[in-house]
Amino acid sequence: MEKERCVAVVLAGGRGKRMGKTLAKQYLLIKGKPVLYYSLDIFEKSDIVDEVILVVGKGQIPYCRQEIVEKYQFRKIRAVVEGGAERYHSVWEALHILERENMKKGYIFIHDGARPFIDNGILSRVYSEVCRSRACVAGMPVKDTIKLADEQGYIHMTPRRSQVWQIQTPQVFSADLIIPAYREVMEKETELLEQGIQITDDAMVVENVCKCPVKLVEGSYENIKITTPEDLEIAEIFIGKKVEKIAKR
Repeated sequence: MEKERCVAVVLAGGRGKRMGKTLAKQYLLIKGKPVLYYSLDIFEKSDIVDEVILVVGKGQIPYCRQEIVEKYQFRKIRAVVEGGAERYHSVWEALHILERENMKKGYIFIHDGARPFIDNGILSRVYSEVCRSRACVAGMPVKDTIKLADEQGYIHMTPRRSQVWQIQTPQVFSADLIIPAYREVMEKETELLEQGIQITDDAMVVENVCKCPVKLVEGSYENIKITTPEDLEIAEIFIGKKVEKIAKR
């Protein structure tokens, strides 16, 4: 059977306030290369992903084209677009391109550019699952006990650890599911905000609009999001380990 079209939407519009740097976190260096480079390189070399739409922050398009796309010769990046105020606005900027093309078949991989440690194993697992279930997200079971607090800061309840997952990206959906769902969210944005509903990830869009179950798929404990200076230090260690493994082959 012929493989369906697969498009990766890579979000790289974060400002990285918690990083305490003037340069956005996705452009900070890990072992001499930008954080954003590593995930784009995986998509570039993947047999699963056919093309990439890169979403960047306000005014970052020229810099990103020159310092990322052209410098590292990423051929699969078909568009670099400017994102919006919130994450879901940025996702919609990319999905709107695909909507105008009337993309109704295939799959869309939505990934945070600040997660440099996605790998081929994760891509294979989420792709296999989305072909079966139409909606899945990468994640890992939490290692720690989680407590839910009440409004006064007291423990309200303790969920069973086996049922609590830390959600990662990519989050992957059938095109005919995620594009109409995001369209509806954008049309009802004011109403949702008035109801106190905040869209913090793509699975929430599918859960709330389509009432479609979203399958959890094993990601990796190394698939961390670079958010603080400590994360950069951890990332240096992870990259160093990978370099050592390659050198020993």
